[in-house]
Amino acid sequence: MAVHNYDIVVIGTGPAGESAAINAAKHGMRVAIVEKQAQVGGNCTHWGTIPSKALRHQVKQIMAFNTNRMFRDIGEPRWFSFPKVMERSRSTIDKQVEMRTTFYARNRIDLFHGVARFKDDHTVLVRDRQEGMEELVAKKIVIATGSRPYRPADINFRHPRIYCSDTILSLSHTPRTLVIFGAGVIGCEYASIFSGLGVKVDLINNRDSLLSFLDDEISDALSYHLRKHGVLIRHNEEYASVEGDESGVVVHLQSGKKIRADAFLWANGRTGNTDSLGLENIGLEANSRGQLSVDEHYRTAIPTIYAAGDVIGWPSLASAAYDQGLNSCNELLEKEYRFVSDVPTGIYTIPEISSFGPNERELTEAKIPYEVGKAFFKDTARAQITGDTVGMLKILFHQDTLEILGIHCFGDQASEILHIGQAIMQQEGEANTLKYFVNTTFNYPTMAEAYRVAAQNGLNRVF
Repeated sequence: MAVHNYDIVVIGTGPAGESAAINAAKHGMRVAIVEKQAQVGGNCTHWGTIPSKALRHQVKQIMAFNTNRMFRDIGEPRWFSFPKVMERSRSTIDKQVEMRTTFYARNRIDLFHGVARFKDDHTVLVRDRQEGMEELVAKKIVIATGSRPYRPADINFRHPRIYCSDTILSLSHTPRTLVIFGAGVIGCEYASIFSGLGVKVDLINNRDSLLSFLDDEISDALSYHLRKHGVLIRHNEEYASVEGDESGVVVHLQSGKKIRADAFLWANGRTGNTDSLGLENIGLEANSRGQLSVDEHYRTAIPTIYAAGDVIGWPSLASAAYDQGLNSCNELLEKEYRFVSDVPTGIYTIPEISSFGPNERELTEAKIPYEVGKAFFKDTARAQITGDTVGMLKILFHQDTLEILGIHCFGDQASEILHIGQAIMQQEGEANTLKYFVNTTFNYPTMAEAYRVAAQNGLNRVF
């Protein structure tokens, strides 16, 4: 068995692992990274963010084509199968893999394909597909193994009509009806995607509202537009059992209801990928969700071992994971670092949602005197030109100081639009003010102009 010595070994090539490894290599460290799959990119590239967002984009284009009056003049609406749309989306995955593989080669990072397991707090054993073994010894080790869908033991995921958010990507047909259990971010995104393909979707939520962490007005807007596209939302429901047969799936709810569909998608919760790491060999323990606890430096309970990304839990976003990995190595390299806490929310439903900062409910509970400025996309020239008139921008600001407290956006390009407000909110002192948007000239016509409209609307409420 070959033994290799490094300054840093990173386990996992998702956003957290990639940023940790490249950052360390750029600062002169000898780095190795381990990936259990045949290609780099982790869950983000192959089963999560990239495929689902690429899929969403294709579906959104189909919806735009089928509702555009100009295209109706030259032909009838077109319908595409799920496998066909997914096939088109795979080109993005291939490009991502090629690009990220190049990153490791260019930065002279040694890439090992295999399953990593701790031997001790400085040593990782890597077993490849041919049962070959490599021993990697390092001063520091970063765990960035990500997460996978939680699968309850009483649901038979081997059944050909029962899926989780990973296996749904290999769906070989287009079901006429689909039950999605779990109305979190993943469940809502897939409800948008499948309803956009003309599938009748039952979205089962075990809470009383969709995405309750969102601003109430935004959550209500999402509910409305999902229903508008044919999604039937069932709140406050829990499953009792899920039974698959040759022609479909029957979902038994604890309320006594029974729902039959062609297919079933479980989208309720995720588990950290820590069960195969041999944590018992180093005295490190994951919680019930397979997640690791870290301090403000991303150190675990073992001083030589760090963790970043989905494997440490909240916020479980690719954007945050990248920054967490970067900052875990910044601490290792004795450079300036930050603990990632202020993270924008990006939810890629159709239309999409994005927010930064507290919502109205949270500000009210905190007894902070705030006011609201709104701009509806239907009133902006750019949205009228593109036809994407659904949505709004909402600015929450302090009544007295005009400090921007929160930005909430629903509609086309929401995740892009949000970053303008985020940039101003991150300014210190009096630089964070609603007046910035009134005193700044925006290109016209643009979606960004909604900030000026919302700011003027908000100032009209101040006395």
